[in-house]
Amino acid sequence: MRVAMIGSGYVGLVSGACFAEFGVDVVCVDKDAGKIARLTEGEIPIFEPGLDALVRQNAAAGRLSFTTDLAAAVSEADIVFIAVGTPSRRGDGHADLSFIHEAAVEIAGALSGYTLVVTKSTVPVGTGREVAKIIAATNPSAEFDVASNPEFLREGAAINDFMRPDRVVVGTDSPRARELLGRLYRPLNLLQTPILYTSLETAELIKYATNAFLATKITFINQMADLCDAVGADVHDVARGMGLDGRIGPKFLHPGPGYGGSCFPKDTRALVTTARAAGVPVTIVEDVVEANDGRKRAMVGKIKSAIDGAVEGKTIGILGLTFKPNTDDMRESPALDIVPALIEAGARIKAFDPEGMEEAKRLIEGLETCDSAEDAMRGADAIVILTEWNIFRALEPEAIKAAMSSPVVVDLRNLFSPADMKAAGIRYICVGRPDSAI
Repeated sequence: MRVAMIGSGYVGLVSGACFAEFGVDVVCVDKDAGKIARLTEGEIPIFEPGLDALVRQNAAAGRLSFTTDLAAAVSEADIVFIAVGTPSRRGDGHADLSFIHEAAVEIAGALSGYTLVVTKSTVPVGTGREVAKIIAATNPSAEFDVASNPEFLREGAAINDFMRPDRVVVGTDSPRARELLGRLYRPLNLLQTPILYTSLETAELIKYATNAFLATKITFINQMADLCDAVGADVHDVARGMGLDGRIGPKFLHPGPGYGGSCFPKDTRALVTTARAAGVPVTIVEDVVEANDGRKRAMVGKIKSAIDGAVEGKTIGILGLTFKPNTDDMRESPALDIVPALIEAGARIKAFDPEGMEEAKRLIEGLETCDSAEDAMRGADAIVILTEWNIFRALEPEAIKAAMSSPVVVDLRNLFSPADMKAAGIRYICVGRPDSAI
């Protein structure tokens, strides 16, 4: 079986490498000639644990290759995946489908014999039908089917998510397409992975509904954390008490400065727009979007309050910039709202992140980066923890205090024990936990 993956970004590259690991011949296509040249040389443009080794070993085995020639890749493929970006469109929050439509036109012109075209990108309901119409209009003689196969990859754990998924969702009305995708995912049969076959529209909505629900869980526990602060309860115990209920589960019940990344922000906005257009507004998700935006701004106030209400002239060490650990992705990271606001208020920012500093410097004007967490803490009037990298968990409270000019730590990820920080003589402000400050 031969697969062409149109788009060699995060989803396309991870999916292409994992399909190659299944033993399939995969060609990853991208218009960025520089990216393709780097990939051909074994240079991975994104940070994802284990991806570099997976790409190199499958390229060396001849199962994975890279090209800018879409027509050649498509003409030889049995299955063509569309894995291009669908960013939020400015002004209305709808997913920008221009890259999807462009890919459909180019694919249509290159089809040779029966080909299955699959949307792997996250797209609004109805996109698969649009792709089919575009292909048919561009190439009336084309023999093809269109299917939806949404991805559920977590950055930092994407390879495991692909190889050991909770489920595989396939949206198609075609028995031939269903059989072909069943063959492609056959290696997962050994794990007894459920494959859910649905209509195109249902598969597209499953992806948005999933991300919106997870974003809602995050927002809910963030609001519970604020309530805990007000009434003296401990949000960690609240989350544990909730999570032990099998109907709820413990995942995504971790308070913090708000969700970010490439999926939740744009997918919740897109779902809101789709629902409004259908005349069935999802007000719960609308509230989630609004609450998450407001939370990032509220965290700035929390930091200022910890430093007696004023940050002007103060040196603040920032630990973590990416939206989550084990990635270099800065998209929609809370740091992009919090750090510029502190700089604008007159603070000097010294930041460290294991993987995200180059991108952060490009996005945040006036950001001073450091070579280590210790450098970021040295001489600081306060420390703010924005990302829960494991290396930050290993910091000793006594060492934190010794490095700083003033022992104030604002921990927006609740990495430390309030009792341990208090014992070390640190003014410790976290999220939703009692007796966190001295």
